[in-house]
Amino acid sequence: MAGSFSYDESVASTYEQYTTLLGKVEEADETAAFLERLSRGGVALELGIGNGRVAVPLSERGVRVEGIDNSDSMLKLLAKRTDLIKAWKGDIAHFSSEQRYDLVYCVYSTFTLLSTREEQIACLRAAAEVLKDNGVVAIEVRVPPLDGLVGGQKTTTTFVDHENTFVNAVIHDPVKQNLVSTILWFSGTSVRRLPQRVRYVYHQELDTMAECVGLELAERWGDWARGAFTNESKGHVSVYRQTRQSSVTCL
Repeated sequence: MAGSFSYDESVASTYEQYTTLLGKVEEADETAAFLERLSRGGVALELGIGNGRVAVPLSERGVRVEGIDNSDSMLKLLAKRTDLIKAWKGDIAHFSSEQRYDLVYCVYSTFTLLSTREEQIACLRAAAEVLKDNGVVAIEVRVPPLDGLVGGQKTTTTFVDHENTFVNAVIHDPVKQNLVSTILWFSGTSVRRLPQRVRYVYHQELDTMAECVGLELAERWGDWARGAFTNESKGHVSVYRQTRQSSVTCL
């Protein structure tokens, strides 16, 4: 993924702790239940599979899961966790597979780590091409967090407990729709730096990009518990199916 964030060894080793503190590990079973319904007990492909936070509980529900990730370190963590999931190193913007899937999914805003519109469209196109006839694509992304910006910048404290503090410094590039951020993770006497660049998308643009590759919106929820998507939602889960109409030309 050109220009995207890749987990090195030091970040990968603390990834589970990081996601646990943010409640993402606890959320995984709920995510897996949602995805099981979409997969209909068939075969699923995760884009950005990481350490298997979602893929492992989904496979435990009887779904055959495969995955792609661009980080050797994260793939090693997945391999240590289970040998039941086939995963390989690759670019989620440009991949192919002879296998056809009932479900292709991308969670935790991994889709926005593709930092250009062209890469994001390429990812959707690749996902559409490996679907079975009745397969679907599910994508979880945040609503662009642009509130509170002053002069195109903001710094927020995103998590605090008695041992850990996460401080997130963000710079906004509105022309490229990029948010360049660094999370500073203070824990005891140590400080870790987690850099990231994302290209944010509003749900309307995501729908348009999906239409470019022959997909149409089937359902949209505000969370994995299938709460309503409203003006107050911080993110959404959008599910796309293949359309019988020809795709439109993307500029």
